[in-house]
Amino acid sequence: MDTESDQSSAPEQSIVEIWTDGGCRPNPGPGGWGVLLRFKGVEREMSGGELETTNNRMELTAAAEALESLKRPCVVHLHTDSEYVRNGITRWHTGWVRRNWRNASGDPVANMDLWRRLLEANKRHDVSWFWVKGHSGVPENERVDELATQGRIDIENAQK
Repeated sequence: MDTESDQSSAPEQSIVEIWTDGGCRPNPGPGGWGVLLRFKGVEREMSGGELETTNNRMELTAAAEALESLKRPCVVHLHTDSEYVRNGITRWHTGWVRRNWRNASGDPVANMDLWRRLLEANKRHDVSWFWVKGHSGVPENERVDELATQGRIDIENAQK
């Protein structure tokens, strides 16, 4: 998505709205991710999948893919139904980095590769992270859930 943004004072129409979702069935197992981007009334959808993954990895992949798809620095409102992603990016990551990518228990951070990827993508933009309750009738969240499911189905069908 090609956008321009004045990060200091972004009028509402210059905000990129993003919804993301990921999941797999069973967990772990085949999974998919989905993204909906909206900018100035124009929407773009993206999805993909992996044969062996977890729900959390697909949630992280969706957010990273969304932010990486933006061609220039943007003001972003990113909506996720994953408390894991939202808490990780807004709260937990500073402690992980300080502890050399160890969690509070001293164990290596799970999904460190994707967390690093997401943090790098996040740095390029002015992102506000919003949690939305999953399966609660929010049309954009329902749509990215469908895209994530389709991403999983597509990757499964490609292996048949």
